[in-house]
Amino acid sequence: MGMNVGVSSHFSLIDHHGQKVADTDYRGSFMLVYFGFTHCRVVCPRALSKLSSVLDLLGEQSSLLTPLYITVDPQRDTPDVMRTYLEANYPRFTGLTGTSSQVEAVKQSFRVFAARRVDPDEPDGYAMPHTAIAYLFGPDGKYCTHFADNLEAEAIVARLKASLPDWF
Repeated sequence: MGMNVGVSSHFSLIDHHGQKVADTDYRGSFMLVYFGFTHCRVVCPRALSKLSSVLDLLGEQSSLLTPLYITVDPQRDTPDVMRTYLEANYPRFTGLTGTSSQVEAVKQSFRVFAARRVDPDEPDGYAMPHTAIAYLFGPDGKYCTHFADNLEAEAIVARLKASLPDWF
């Protein structure tokens, strides 16, 4: 783990309680980061459910992880919207949002693709197709690995335990 893939964990955003946060606020724990948006119908709910299962499977060791959900749709995903969504569905996650330029900077830092696409079936007439990868950063803020969307929770836990035996 820890190969150089050009992904950086640097960010300065607002959490779902309206507080300014930066990546450095999470030093000392592993950051499990997923990008998405609250209006997503399939991919994000499936991924957040799976990552919640990872936390359940880890038991007490899940306290080593800080699960973060960073929006790719800051126009709709205000702190209040993120808080309502996460508290109702994925209470272990902290939602992060910001201005369009802040979110764009974070997407570039993490090498995340997301683009607004016209979709008349969506409530506001658009969707936000995006990268569907969960990123893991170490307690020092450095990239450890990522987990593709097709991995099941058990496979993610197995990789964590095999790759980071001193921690998991």
